[in-house]
Amino acid sequence: MSHEALGNLLRIGQLKSEPFDALEFDRLLKMAQSRLADAQIVDLSNEGRFTSAYSAAHAAALAALRWHGYRSENRFTVFQCLAHTLGWPSHKWRVLDAAHQKRNLAEYEGYWDIEESAIAEISSLLPELIAATQKLKTHIG
Repeated sequence: MSHEALGNLLRIGQLKSEPFDALEFDRLLKMAQSRLADAQIVDLSNEGRFTSAYSAAHAAALAALRWHGYRSENRFTVFQCLAHTLGWPSHKWRVLDAAHQKRNLAEYEGYWDIEESAIAEISSLLPELIAATQKLKTHIG
């Protein structure tokens, strides 16, 4: 994990320094697990399942960033920082970055073209993302 890269993002204003909060970390992980469960409800619309999967990914990725003592106002930065917070390779965090772009099209332009494959791709990464983030907790204090 690259603390230097996170420090560089802090210096250019992409991240803000904020002390770690264990309660917030636990809440974000609980939210990630809950949203993952929602994403797996086949009776929900594709839009609902996608939104739940995306929210789960963001909550877990944000928890990892918060564990390192940072916060970002940009959701895409939270996903891109997975390379530095969890050591994730680009082919994994880029799936989440692409989901962010789909989410923006939906939220800001009303363009909901969510395929089952997009939901499956995000959902397949979520257990690993949540587990890796939970593992950070064993390194606290």
